[in-house]
Amino acid sequence: MAFILPPLPYAKDSFGSLISAEAFDFHHGKHHQAYVTKANELVAADPALQGKSLVELITSSKGGLFNQVGQIWNHSFYWQCLSPEKQEPAGKLKALIDAQFGSTDALVDALKAEAVGHFGSGWAALNLDGDRLVVTSYHDADCPVAHGAVPLLIFDVWEHAYYIDHRNARPAYAEGVLRNAINWEFVAQNLDGAGASRADQAG
Repeated sequence: MAFILPPLPYAKDSFGSLISAEAFDFHHGKHHQAYVTKANELVAADPALQGKSLVELITSSKGGLFNQVGQIWNHSFYWQCLSPEKQEPAGKLKALIDAQFGSTDALVDALKAEAVGHFGSGWAALNLDGDRLVVTSYHDADCPVAHGAVPLLIFDVWEHAYYIDHRNARPAYAEGVLRNAINWEFVAQNLDGAGASRADQAG
């Protein structure tokens, strides 16, 4: 079965100036779609690959195919990490954040520093390692599930994520979105699921 571009879980114009409808048109409608199209072409050309899930392909491939399927997973998960309405962590997630970072603002500071400090294209991420939250980043198309990590949140720092609305100003993009447009309910769901089948939501 061919991979498809997942629909956005919100209206393209619902983020105001943080992420414009035009940015979604290019980032989701063109960049993400291009990964889906190319991955389907590569899989169709090799019978041994057909019928495998996105996660199976990520964990068993390399090179060109890995780049395409990794980016499909990263983007599909990223869209779910965004919310047009500002949220705050609550419950178990909030308690874990406060115990480890001191506050949600401190966690966001750490995520922003990781995102802004990542050299070149890639992704900032919040993973769960045992009972600890880990702020890390991945280069290019690499992704948490390629390493058996438990992803809670992933944040796109490829230039195509912000070049329309913020030009080359990655810090402004990271500050605006991480402070105001994270879907903490989705992050909490991933924490509650402890990674069990949650990663497949993006596949």
